[in-house]
Amino acid sequence: MKAVVFDRTGPPEQVLELRNLPAPKPGKGEVRVRMLASPINPSDLLYIEGKYGLKPKFPATPGFEGVGVVEESGGGLLGRYLRGKRVVAMNDRTGNWAEEAVTSARQCIPVPSDLTDAQAATFFVNPATAIALTGSILTIPQGYYLLQTAAGSALGKMVIRLGISNGFRTINVVRRREQVEELKRLGGDIVLCEADGPIDEQVRSATKSEGVRFAIDPVGGEVGAQVVRSLGPKGKAVFYGLLSGQPVTIDPRFLITGGKSVRGFWLGDWVKAQPFFDKLKLIKKIRKLVRSGVLATEIGGTYPLEKVTDAVREAAAPGKTGKVLLTIKSSD
Repeated sequence: MKAVVFDRTGPPEQVLELRNLPAPKPGKGEVRVRMLASPINPSDLLYIEGKYGLKPKFPATPGFEGVGVVEESGGGLLGRYLRGKRVVAMNDRTGNWAEEAVTSARQCIPVPSDLTDAQAATFFVNPATAIALTGSILTIPQGYYLLQTAAGSALGKMVIRLGISNGFRTINVVRRREQVEELKRLGGDIVLCEADGPIDEQVRSATKSEGVRFAIDPVGGEVGAQVVRSLGPKGKAVFYGLLSGQPVTIDPRFLITGGKSVRGFWLGDWVKAQPFFDKLKLIKKIRKLVRSGVLATEIGGTYPLEKVTDAVREAAAPGKTGKVLLTIKSSD
């Protein structure tokens, strides 16, 4: 089979290569999936660069998310049930940027036929993160503001649409000025540009308040610090990424008063902690919201495995429109 492989961490366009490898064999509780498509998420790029929470074991294949058809079970009732089914394959073992991938049967989610391969490939990571952050980690009441950075990302746009659906309002921070009108048209209540001054000062001016109760940030660094400083009394901020690669510097004196709090979020840990039936409810909710368009993913460039260098270059480029997708094989 063909697989994308890297032997060292570094810039993705420099360290990735396509190789012919033996097809993997599933062990007990695992399945082998014939991959159809896999997105290039920020977590994939950070993993290749060695900046992600999960460290690669070389030689490594990227790709935490994707869709494919289960071809073989390594044993177990769930694996046998999944054989022949098209599934969302979550993979932190062998990576999905390959023609064949092995993952845990418990990390496979059957997907209905009315979802395209593209929507199925992007079915879980961003939608589940949006739902978890706004409805579980931060239970945002109707009418309250949620401040988010990187608002022009695929996940950021989902949060805007989720806010419209659930009744909370969004304050959206972008780097590029041309994104301001785009996000306003999408339904963002307030859209701010980083270039117009410190985020906390802009937030207080726009809301005419002491600050916001809820905030999420995948950037870190100085942007993350400004997000924390945007909190008002009883404010809560959640960090769910580190796109800047820089630590967040927080003055403890600011957090000591007013009952403010800051925490981190990693989807993998959160999902593993959910009871089985809560996971089923989450999947059902994602299906409904993807079908309705609330959590649908805008797809940008699509590339075969042979063009992975071009694909990761586009995925990392500022101003891209839509999620970049590796199309591995056509669906039967």
